[in-house]
Amino acid sequence: MNIREQREEQELRELAPRATKSAETKGRKTPQEKCDLRTEFQKDRDRITHCKAFRRLMHKTQVFISPERDHYRTRLTHTLETAQISRTVARALRLNEDLAEAIALGHDLGHTPFGHTGEDALNGIVAGGFRHNEQSVRVVDVLENLNLTREVVDGILNHRTICSPATPEGRIVQLCDKIAYMNHDVDDAIRARILEAGELPREVLQMFGQTPAARIDFLVRNLVRHSLENNEVSLSPDAADVLKIFRTFMFERVYANQLHAKERVKIKEMMRLMFEFYAADTERFPTETAVADHIAGMTDRFAQKRFTEIFMPAAWEA
Repeated sequence: MNIREQREEQELRELAPRATKSAETKGRKTPQEKCDLRTEFQKDRDRITHCKAFRRLMHKTQVFISPERDHYRTRLTHTLETAQISRTVARALRLNEDLAEAIALGHDLGHTPFGHTGEDALNGIVAGGFRHNEQSVRVVDVLENLNLTREVVDGILNHRTICSPATPEGRIVQLCDKIAYMNHDVDDAIRARILEAGELPREVLQMFGQTPAARIDFLVRNLVRHSLENNEVSLSPDAADVLKIFRTFMFERVYANQLHAKERVKIKEMMRLMFEFYAADTERFPTETAVADHIAGMTDRFAQKRFTEIFMPAAWEA
């Protein structure tokens, strides 16, 4: 019995009955020989962390566009924070940590430059719209051809609030993504002087706590306790209600106001002009999808650099 088979046997013996077992995966789009060291979900995790789209997350906006200071979150640090919280919850519930980690590491690979402002811009340009979760699947399935397991792809596709993941590990990531971004984005908003700590809704401060660390701790413990008691991955109803209040507050006070309106207009106009420029090059970009792939894959700084090169006059050199 090799190391991978020992791990699969350990999962069958030790994980909860509802956990997604590596040995019982629904497989990959293109069948491949199994590794003698790693389970199928461990292979997926490694493929994601070694792909180009994962590295580019380092220079993609989380909330604040191209921040000058070093301590603001980026899309990469958000991804790592989501993966860490997801692993903690999966371990406590005796679910598959490796699957939860792989989903978390891949869930935002399709995000555009300039955060949700960039996503909104492409959504208004591309026929049929643009959604980052669907683009994340396109990244792993087509653009990087990672050939991931169906469980990981499902979790990536269905991590948004309106979706229903097929596995309990996918549901963990769906909730831990929110736990991570809302609390860490508050921390960044306070650092940026958009918010004061005491401005958070009274219900949030009273139930979840006064600091990001306290709120994350409360939500993780609530999620674990309620999930164990009810045999489904979910927060308690009262905590879920307050989390909705928290999310609404964040969208109204932070996500909609992280830039002045004129700056959001600039980004949308910038995305529109670049889209039209690349779409005109039908030899390199024969479809709208190809143009969207190219622009969505850009980092903030690369998009700014290309825009300058394309549309700004170069200085005269004698």
